[in-house]
Amino acid sequence: MKHTAILLAALFCNAMAQAQTAYKFDFGAGREKKGYTAISTTTQYSNETGYGFINSPELQAKDYGGKSVEDDYIGSSKPFFFSVKLPDGNYDVKLVLGDRKGISATTVRAECRRLMLENVRTQQGRVVTETFTVHVKDSMIRDEGGNIVNRVRLKPREHDYLHWDNLLTIEFNDSMPKVCAIEITPNTTAATVFLAGNSTVVDQSREPWASWGQMFPVFFQPGKVAVANYAESGETLSSFIAARRFKKVLSLMKAGDYAFVEFGHNDQKQKGEGVGAFTSYKKDLEFFISEVKKKGGIPVLVTSVQRRKFDNAGHIEETLGDYPAAVRQTAKEQNIPLIDLNAMTKVMYEAWGPEESINAFVHFPANTFPNQTQALADNTHFRNFGAYEVARLVLKGVKDSRIGLAGFIKPGVKIMDPAKPDLIKSFYWPPSPMMEAVKPDGN
Repeated sequence: MKHTAILLAALFCNAMAQAQTAYKFDFGAGREKKGYTAISTTTQYSNETGYGFINSPELQAKDYGGKSVEDDYIGSSKPFFFSVKLPDGNYDVKLVLGDRKGISATTVRAECRRLMLENVRTQQGRVVTETFTVHVKDSMIRDEGGNIVNRVRLKPREHDYLHWDNLLTIEFNDSMPKVCAIEITPNTTAATVFLAGNSTVVDQSREPWASWGQMFPVFFQPGKVAVANYAESGETLSSFIAARRFKKVLSLMKAGDYAFVEFGHNDQKQKGEGVGAFTSYKKDLEFFISEVKKKGGIPVLVTSVQRRKFDNAGHIEETLGDYPAAVRQTAKEQNIPLIDLNAMTKVMYEAWGPEESINAFVHFPANTFPNQTQALADNTHFRNFGAYEVARLVLKGVKDSRIGLAGFIKPGVKIMDPAKPDLIKSFYWPPSPMMEAVKPDGN
């Protein structure tokens, strides 16, 4: 009898937790469908309600009458943002998009411009349902009982990021975004892919900067995989550990999750006795692998992306010293999956050549962006096109390594050949309104 009472209490608590983190929103000017919360153009975010629009001007609502969520929508001629307060975890987000008497085009990003859905177009009178799975986090580190025991040491600029605030912020972008409804439910079974890295991996918060980690989610099946990007600009592997970012990852990791680790650009600048690729860096990699395995996770080593530096013959010059070799050696010794991004980006950059490869990086003349008085010429950090192409290389690495994650790639996704990369003219990216001319930390 006692065990039955405990079981019932546990089920009740679980149901309460689900009720607090599951939402159904009906967007538009019409009457909301039963079981849904009505969202109008004036529903601004507040801590009291825990949901609403942020920084979203010129919202327009349409109502065709009827009792379905498809009978009304909210749209705008500009990108708009909707936030929901949620605790740490993975969530399935179901979106009803389109216009029962018109057309629509919607690109969806989450948190700091994390790509979730690309250019979803609906024909005249069509409404579609799309789903993605997203990871939400804050900076608190909790024990198994949910008690706060520490926190990630954030840099000052990170306090303005949209991914440390326990809010799921969704960006609706494109030429005609139209949202009829949103449903959010917790997902406790998806494989989480934790990303540890630097500015070439992080979810860059501002245009025109971008990194492969924020493009990665769009290639995986919803409900099966959640990409959790814990990378940060300027980090070395040792500082990533010291700032308790790794401890935060481990606190959330469950058996069967993945941990991708890519550093090197900033690590190679560290000086001191015993500091180097085959000494301190390799030791930190081995620690990373050991701790992930203790949690039942699957570590995946990723070599550093190349910098864009060509010699006179049109070949990429190696600028990362022994760090890629140290990663390869560690992967072999530890029998760990390896994604050799260093080798693949060399092939890709050389396939583009010195001129075309500029389009993958942040090279823009002065006054291209607000408050940008000088030209940008960055051969380390990517623009959106370059980040997308590098993410496709990482996906190739997943496929080639034959890890279980490869089985969750979306059907129809084309695995790229680094010797035959796309050209920028084929890439579509409606820019986000958040822009900044300041280069991220690291090089």
